[in-house]
Amino acid sequence: MAMTAQRPLSLTALLTLGRVSNLPTVWTNVLTGAVLAGGAWHDGRFGIVLVAMSLFYVGGMYLNDYFDRGIDACERPGRPIPAGDVAADLVAAIGFGLLAAGVALLAAIGLAATICGLGLAALIVAYDLFHKGNPVAPVMMGACRMLVYLGAAAATTGSIPEFVVIASLALLAYIAGLTYAARQESLDRVGNLWPLVVLSAPMIIALPAVAQGPLSAAIYIALIGWTTAATYLLARRSAPGAVSRAVAALIAGVSLVDAALIASAGASAPALLALAGFAATVLLQRYIAGT
Repeated sequence: MAMTAQRPLSLTALLTLGRVSNLPTVWTNVLTGAVLAGGAWHDGRFGIVLVAMSLFYVGGMYLNDYFDRGIDACERPGRPIPAGDVAADLVAAIGFGLLAAGVALLAAIGLAATICGLGLAALIVAYDLFHKGNPVAPVMMGACRMLVYLGAAAATTGSIPEFVVIASLALLAYIAGLTYAARQESLDRVGNLWPLVVLSAPMIIALPAVAQGPLSAAIYIALIGWTTAATYLLARRSAPGAVSRAVAALIAGVSLVDAALIASAGASAPALLALAGFAATVLLQRYIAGT
């Protein structure tokens, strides 16, 4: 049964539903897909992809809260729907509307981008519907971000080069690792730590960054240090709130993954932009919860 909002709709509730503090990581994903494919990252087409992927992300977050509203009522009663800040039916309508708008934008670019957009929209809905108790859900979430890389490459160049596929698989592994940790956030502990080894996949692929100069090497080392610190938090099973802090850190680290992968290709300027995306995510998470 849909819940009815008890209070006037607020901007804070809408931003919280969309977890918009994490949007810079989507933007850096788009940047990475375009740069690694050899596409332009400062023209109108790139801008369209940026907006489309942002709509997919926010729409997916809205639908996540819509489909999880029953569980959230027990485990996270402060979320906007169970708290009565917004009606569930409105959240669903906005979520599906944003996904449709994202597909429409990519359809205006070309067939390859359209296919990626349709696949991403379908995967987002499938994840939101079936992620609870689903052992492959972390891989599904990783595949969503993988499709951002592939969609950006297809939209900006009309093709998907082999290295973009390899990099997107590394991103999938990283996202699967952090999603595995996030699924246990309500327990405030991670049972088995060994699945977190997949967080190292981007570090393997981005290793050539070390040979690209001091800036690229520094970005690569920052990725290792940040991921290691977050994993250490997850290992501290007795520390209250450690899992939430670690998951938020790993989400921000997505932009560090992007920066390192771009740096490995020797593209310093966009690598710095991705680094700025990381800083923006960390800052925004102070005001809007990232998980």
